Amino acid sequence: MIDQQLVQEHNERLVTGVEDDFAALSVKLARVGVDADAMVARAKGFAVALPSWGLGTGGTRFARFPGPGEPRNIFEKVSDCAVVHQLGAATPTISLHIPWDTPSDPSELLGFATERDMAFDAMNSNTFQDQLDQPHSYKYGSLSSADKGAREQAIAHNIEVIELGQKLGSSALTVWVGDGSNFPGQQDFTRTFERYLESTKSVYQALPDDWKMLLEHKIFEPAFYSTVIQDWGSSYLAATEIGQRCACLVDLGHHAPNVNIEMIVARLAQFGKLGGFHFNDSKYGDDDLDSGSINPYQLFLVFNELVNLEMSGRPFSPFYMLDQSHNVTDPIESLIYSAAEVQRAFVKASLIDREALAAFQDDNDPMMAQATLKAAYNLDVEPILQMARYQSGGAIDPVIAYRASGYRAQCGIDRPAAKTLSSGIV
Repeated sequence: MIDQQLVQEHNERLVTGVEDDFAALSVKLARVGVDADAMVARAKGFAVALPSWGLGTGGTRFARFPGPGEPRNIFEKVSDCAVVHQLGAATPTISLHIPWDTPSDPSELLGFATERDMAFDAMNSNTFQDQLDQPHSYKYGSLSSADKGAREQAIAHNIEVIELGQKLGSSALTVWVGDGSNFPGQQDFTRTFERYLESTKSVYQALPDDWKMLLEHKIFEPAFYSTVIQDWGSSYLAATEIGQRCACLVDLGHHAPNVNIEMIVARLAQFGKLGGFHFNDSKYGDDDLDSGSINPYQLFLVFNELVNLEMSGRPFSPFYMLDQSHNVTDPIESLIYSAAEVQRAFVKASLIDREALAAFQDDNDPMMAQATLKAAYNLDVEPILQMARYQSGGAIDPVIAYRASGYRAQCGIDRPAAKTLSSGIV
C-alpha cells in the first residue's frame, strides 16, 4: 500500500480547485434539477472488479515485454490491486483466474485480501490452455471436445474453481472456452454445441444455490473459422438451456467491428439474461485496450442501457470487471485510468433526462432524442469523480499521486524479474 499521508498531502494541494470546480458544476446541474451531491454519492456507490491477470504486462502472439516490479504471485497481485483501489476508490474486488492464481491456502489469501480491504469477485476457469501434467489436451477443445476425457477433465476443473471460490467468498463462475475450429469441416457445428451444453449443464449442477454462471462469447481467437459460443445469440441460447441462474457475459472486445453492442445489452437485459461485463476498448478486434481510450461514446451508450434498466426497477445485479492487456503502459496506471472511465460513463448516463428522451422517442424526433443523449455525454463530470475519490479517501488525481509515491520503482527493487525471454501473452 502507499503511505496514506502522501495521498492526503496530494489532496491538500488540489482540493481548493476541486471544490471551486464542483461548486460551479453544482450550479449548472441545479438549473436542470440535478443535485450534484447526489451524483457524488452515486459515483461513490459504483464499483468495478480488477482482473488478477491484468496487473502484469500483457503481450501479443509474438512477444511480451515485461515491466519492472511485475507481481510474481497472487499475493503480490492482490497488493497491486489494493493500490489501485486505494487511489481510485472504485475497485474493491478482484476476479481470479484459476489455475494461474490458485493459492496453497485459500484462508491465507482471503485474510491477506481482507487486511487490504479487498474482496473477491467472479471466478474465472481456464480450459483454453494445457496445464503441467494434465492427462488430456485442450488443443482441439475442452467442454465441447470430441474427446470424452478432455470434457470430463474440463468439467472437473470448473467444479474445482467453484469450490475454491466458495472458500474465498465469491458468488459467480465465468466460463470462457477457446473451443472452435480453424478449417471448414473440422467440426460438426451441431454436435459440438450439444457437447458444450451437456458439459456446462454438469458444471451448473455443482453451482451453489446463491451463485451465478456467466457464459462469455467471442467471435474469434484462438479458433478463427468458428467458435462454439461465437456471439450473443449462441450465448443466450446456451444460458437459457442451462438454467435460470446462468446468464450472458458481454466483453466489449468480443464482437465484430462496429457491432451495436448497446443493443445487445438491451436485448439480453429485456429477457433477463444479462449477467455482466468485461470492460475494455477496441480499434480492430479483441484489442483489450484501456476502457474509454478509443470509443468512450460507445461506453456511454452501453451505460445508457444499464442505467435505464436500473431505473426501470427490474432486478439486476451485474458483475462488472476490467479485462485488459497492458502491453506498453504501467498496468496499475491503466487500471486506475480505466476504472475512472467506466465510472465516468456511469455518471454521465445517470444525468440523462430520461423523461425528455422518452417524449422525443414517442414523438419520433430523432434530432432532439440524440441531442438529449449528447447533452449528458458532453458534460464534464470530472469534478464529481474527483469529489467522490476525495470523500472516499482516494486521490483526487490518482495517476499523479501514484507516480509521486515511487511505488513502481520500489516494486522493481522488491520483485526482481527472472532473466528469461518471454514470448506471447502467456
